[in-house]
Amino acid sequence: MFKYILENAGNINWMAISALLTFMVIFMVSVALVFKHNPAYINRMASMPLDDSNPVNSEIDNHEK
Repeated sequence: MFKYILENAGNINWMAISALLTFMVIFMVSVALVFKHNPAYINRMASMPLDDSNPVNSEIDNHEK
């Protein structure tokens, strides 16, 4: 039945175009947000898993001692 509906809909290239436009909008917004952030913030976030001097959750660290 779905195939019959699509055949009668005519040219359905609008579905592919809308999917492409949705992807492009989401991609461009995410790229803009990444480049908008301060490089110091990005470097701090990148080094967080490697930095043990500032524990994220001090309660867990206190219970482990």
